[in-house]
Amino acid sequence: MDAKKTLTVEQIGSPIGRRSDQEATLKGLGLNKRHRRRVLEDTPAVRGMIRKVQHLVVVVEEG
Repeated sequence: MDAKKTLTVEQIGSPIGRRSDQEATLKGLGLNKRHRRRVLEDTPAVRGMIRKVQHLVVVVEEG
Protein backbone atom coordinates (compact mmCIF):
# COMPACT_ATOMS: atom_id res chain seq x y z
CA MET A 1 0.00 0.00 0.00
CA ASP A 2 1.20 3.45 -0.86
CA ALA A 3 1.06 5.79 2.14
CA LYS A 4 -0.10 9.32 1.39
CA LYS A 5 2.38 12.05 2.12
CA THR A 6 1.45 14.58 4.77
CA LEU A 7 2.58 18.00 5.94
CA THR A 8 2.40 19.35 9.48
CA VAL A 9 1.58 23.05 9.42
CA GLU A 10 1.75 25.37 12.44
CA GLN A 11 0.24 28.84 12.55
CA ILE A 12 2.80 31.37 13.82
CA GLY A 13 1.09 34.64 12.93
CA SER A 14 -2.27 36.27 13.60
CA PRO A 15 -4.75 37.08 10.83
CA ILE A 16 -5.74 40.30 12.62
CA GLY A 17 -5.21 43.21 10.24
CA ARG A 18 -4.71 40.92 7.24
CA ARG A 19 -6.88 40.67 4.14
CA SER A 20 -10.05 38.64 4.53
CA ASP A 21 -8.93 36.10 1.92
CA GLN A 22 -5.84 35.30 3.99
CA GLU A 23 -8.00 34.74 7.07
CA ALA A 24 -10.28 32.49 5.03
CA THR A 25 -7.25 30.52 3.76
CA LEU A 26 -6.11 29.89 7.35
CA LYS A 27 -9.59 28.65 8.23
CA GLY A 28 -9.51 26.43 5.14
CA LEU A 29 -6.29 24.89 6.42
CA GLY A 30 -7.98 24.24 9.77
CA LEU A 31 -6.00 26.90 11.62
CA ASN A 32 -7.58 29.66 13.69
CA LYS A 33 -5.21 30.39 16.59
CA ARG A 34 -1.47 30.81 16.89
CA HIS A 35 0.61 27.69 17.60
CA ARG A 36 -2.12 25.32 16.42
CA ARG A 37 -0.89 22.44 14.28
CA ARG A 38 -2.67 20.45 11.60
CA VAL A 39 -1.53 17.42 9.65
CA LEU A 40 -2.64 17.89 6.05
CA GLU A 41 -2.38 15.80 2.91
CA ASP A 42 0.43 16.96 0.62
CA THR A 43 -1.46 18.08 -2.49
CA PRO A 44 -0.90 20.95 -4.92
CA ALA A 45 -4.01 22.70 -3.57
CA VAL A 46 -2.76 22.57 0.02
CA ARG A 47 0.70 23.73 -1.06
CA GLY A 48 -0.90 26.71 -2.84
CA MET A 49 -2.86 27.62 0.28
CA ILE A 50 0.31 27.42 2.38
CA ARG A 51 2.15 29.62 -0.12
CA LYS A 52 -0.62 32.23 0.08
CA VAL A 53 -0.19 32.60 3.85
CA GLN A 54 3.50 31.65 4.08
CA HIS A 55 4.17 34.65 6.33
CA LEU A 56 1.63 33.32 8.89
CA VAL A 57 2.47 29.60 8.92
CA VAL A 58 5.47 27.28 9.07
CA VAL A 59 5.79 23.70 7.82
CA VAL A 60 7.10 21.71 10.77
CA GLU A 61 9.74 19.07 10.11
CA GLU A 62 9.14 16.10 12.37
CA GLY A 63 11.14 12.96 12.46
